Amino acid sequence: MNSSMILFIVIGLVAGTLGAVLGIGGGMIITPILTVMMGLDIKYAIGASIISVIATSSGATIAYLKDDMLNLRVAMFLEIATTVGAIMGALLVGAFSSTFLYVLFGFFLLYSTYNMIRKLMSKKGEAVYTGHDSTVDKLRLADSYYDKAEKKQVDYSMKNVPGGFIMMWAAGLASGLLGIGSGAFKVIAMDTIMKMPLKPSSATSNLMMGVTAAASATVYFFNGSIRPDIAGPLSIGVLVGATIGARLMQVLKPKLIRMIFVPVIFYMGMQMVLKGFGVLH
Repeated sequence: MNSSMILFIVIGLVAGTLGAVLGIGGGMIITPILTVMMGLDIKYAIGASIISVIATSSGATIAYLKDDMLNLRVAMFLEIATTVGAIMGALLVGAFSSTFLYVLFGFFLLYSTYNMIRKLMSKKGEAVYTGHDSTVDKLRLADSYYDKAEKKQVDYSMKNVPGGFIMMWAAGLASGLLGIGSGAFKVIAMDTIMKMPLKPSSATSNLMMGVTAAASATVYFFNGSIRPDIAGPLSIGVLVGATIGARLMQVLKPKLIRMIFVPVIFYMGMQMVLKGFGVLH
């Protein structure tokens, strides 16, 4: 086994662990490392990161399903919006100024960072929404999970389902138009807009990302962007990392997960805004 293969496995391990804990897939960690640090062509980096997202999703989802952490009904319902958005985005490439889109989505992420910091500073802590909502009741979206950190069963409901649906559509649209992963937007749609607890939001986002990435992976496969010598070792590392991350996330307190999430979405938001203004290429 040569040194570059070991390096890819280690990168995958780190990306898979973080991706599974935060529900962001790991692509945003892999792409910059492969392009900036290792000088790999962006085309192959994106191809490898798409495969890693599928690997993160597969590794984490198995663990989350076993432990009843993810909400399958929410995932299937919101996946409709993401898929429609992604297809529309792919068809509308070039119809919108990418500058405007990068700035718009970048500022949205920065605003979400501010919201998350406010939640962290709040005296109430991680309040769980248990109220009634007609859409939630009709679609039977309310659920419960066992929080291993708090050692208790948590029953939760949600609200603003149409708002979350629109946000998911916009996340899919951004993904299709800009070729970016939309994991962070998915977690924000569930956690910030729909008031779903952070742990099931992250677990559900992991499942949804795999479905979205699998759809676009075929395109990357047929245009030659996926190099097995890069994607293979990365996926092995990611799969192991995602399994570790899924176990780790369940014993972490929601506040700590939020503290890790804040700098990640701040970095993503700044990167998008600077790209939009032409500072980064």
